[in-house]
Amino acid sequence: MLGCAAHASLSYTTLRRSRRDAVCVLLGAAAPMLRGATSPVAGPIDRSLGAGIAQRKIPAVVGMVASGKKTLYEGAFGTRDSSGVPVRPDSIFSIASMTKAITTVAVLQLVEQGKLKLDEPVSTHLPQLAELQVLEGFDPGSGNARLRPLRTPITLHHLITHTSGFCYDIWDADAFRYNSQVPKPEGIPPLMFEPGTRWQYGTGVDWTGRLVEAVSGMNLEDYFQAKILKPLEMVDTSYLLPPVKFDRLVSMYQRQENGSLKENERTQPQPPKEYNGGGGLYSTAGDYVRFMQMILGRGRGSTGVRILGAPTVASMERNQIGPLTAGKMKSQRLDLSSDVDIQPGANQKWSLGFLLNTTPYKGGRSAGSLAWAGLFNTFYWIDPKRNLCAVLCMQFLPFVDKAAIGLLDDFERSVYATLKRQAGWPFAAGEVAGIVAL
Repeated sequence: MLGCAAHASLSYTTLRRSRRDAVCVLLGAAAPMLRGATSPVAGPIDRSLGAGIAQRKIPAVVGMVASGKKTLYEGAFGTRDSSGVPVRPDSIFSIASMTKAITTVAVLQLVEQGKLKLDEPVSTHLPQLAELQVLEGFDPGSGNARLRPLRTPITLHHLITHTSGFCYDIWDADAFRYNSQVPKPEGIPPLMFEPGTRWQYGTGVDWTGRLVEAVSGMNLEDYFQAKILKPLEMVDTSYLLPPVKFDRLVSMYQRQENGSLKENERTQPQPPKEYNGGGGLYSTAGDYVRFMQMILGRGRGSTGVRILGAPTVASMERNQIGPLTAGKMKSQRLDLSSDVDIQPGANQKWSLGFLLNTTPYKGGRSAGSLAWAGLFNTFYWIDPKRNLCAVLCMQFLPFVDKAAIGLLDDFERSVYATLKRQAGWPFAAGEVAGIVAL
């Protein structure tokens, strides 16, 4: 349909004069790159993405915004790869750790069914986690790791709140030092701290995936498809990328020392040997919007299907780590990630599955919004107070590269500024749920 490397669509209709019932309705209009759509709503968002990737030399981006029921904006800018094929709204991305929220929903379904408990030792179902070692530090003389037995049994709550002690060595200095000493440890690597005493992003949700498989008797691909993805009509989300969809897959890039982005060879992905709860899914912006709409719908998807109970979703919107703080991480591997501090100067928390900001973003999401991201610079947020969600997909390393964060910030600000002008934000107390009540 498009002869350029961009697509965007949105239109705005005021169905009632009441602020509570202001509605954005998707109709569809193509827009050339950098010009913006004729729609007064889509144009500024188009410009933030189209001009943004040109300025920052990002190969491709897809952005999408939705209320709990309807898509409000979609835009695709740039090219799938160096061949010049335009990226499209249904282009497929490797979403990495955006998989974690789906795994968390899966395990909470099992909790709702009484097959698991948040506070029971996970070794009840995964006996290999019964006798773990905890890192106490490194010997001052030899530098060797000092380990001791685990004192506090790991629970499911620990795993899905990143308080278990399982840490990625990308962002944890002790894990990086240990793995440098013992690059291929026998058995399960030690915990970096006693469960419940710290927040540190890590592989706890990988183990959560294994827990889902052990209790359900299904592998993650089959479980996700049957219980979450197909019911929500997330037709392009899977650990498997069939050849028929390969031409929609966006190429991966790596930042070089000279600042340029080098494209990785684009090949058909092979099926994984095992499915990982912490990452590995392929998806589209539209599919992930449908997942987020289920959260906005208190467990019910935009098509009416119920995935989780409302009380469970409410628990996913609350701080679950007490006085601990989350979301700030010092990189140990700068080729994979820059330092992570998405909301500088603010303390953030972790719920069951999401990063939770306690203060609003300047010009952006409300306090109490839910968010996370994928290693290859895919980002999303869910703003329950505004009945709004958004996803922004890029495909390059390192994570939170300054160009990626700059585009994310521009996108978020343009979304809120534009919808605020069109829908009459801010709303009075008690009206926030009806901002885009579709």
